[in-house]
Amino acid sequence: MNRKYTYTVLVILITILLYYSNEYVDKQNEDYPKTEKIADDSKEEFDESFLPQSTTGVIVKHNYYTLSYSEKHEQAEWVAYELRSTHFSKNDFKRPYFVEDREVKTQSADWRNYKKSGYDKGHLCPAGDRTFNYDAFHETFLTSNISPQNQEFNRGIWNRLEQKTRYWARKYDGVYVVTGGVLQGEMKSIGEERVSVPNYFYKIIIDTSNDEYKAIAFLIPNQASSDSFYNYVVAIDEIEKITKIDFFPMLEDSIENKLESEINLQAWGKR
Repeated sequence: MNRKYTYTVLVILITILLYYSNEYVDKQNEDYPKTEKIADDSKEEFDESFLPQSTTGVIVKHNYYTLSYSEKHEQAEWVAYELRSTHFSKNDFKRPYFVEDREVKTQSADWRNYKKSGYDKGHLCPAGDRTFNYDAFHETFLTSNISPQNQEFNRGIWNRLEQKTRYWARKYDGVYVVTGGVLQGEMKSIGEERVSVPNYFYKIIIDTSNDEYKAIAFLIPNQASSDSFYNYVVAIDEIEKITKIDFFPMLEDSIENKLESEINLQAWGKR
């Protein structure tokens, strides 16, 4: 068998393999159950006082998180959820494929936009925050819940912040989390659908334990960094200014103004 023939056979086999791989993922997408509101011990109603304003008018309420989708940027402008001390388990679920979010009427971005882009499919609501049952875990793999993240950022400083958030959820018996990319200014894009690549990501964490409110917010560049995430603590007001999002409009004004204007690292154990 000459080399030319061998090369041709290999090309054909690889083409067939890629075709059926894509067909399998498409079948997974078709089989993914349409979101149904469920009731179980791990699912309680989210306190909507902690939902931000949607600048797009496209709010999707899933069973385990809520998001505001930006069709222009093919991703959520924010994802909000409660992370409780009871949400942590050692379940080792099989990682599912990313699938489109059927609840987004204009369709969320196809996962193929990320192929060979050099960017990670960065979860906004982390899969690690939803290991208490498979439905919750699976729900984080909807493409409405991902955003293009620099690989070193996603696996480095951002991952360390996600772990710290879990620490606070345990310490304070639950926290509210809002996170997303800053979808403003000039941005790169990836894929045929031109998914925007945020230059910054933010995460806002609120604790209401002991009937007292406190918040901590981070605004971090989407790039590799060995810095401490504490170097990127900002007031929520600053994130509102650059995102154009009013984060907690349903809270009483006195509580909202205090949460959004102050920076108090000591309240979060930082000396």
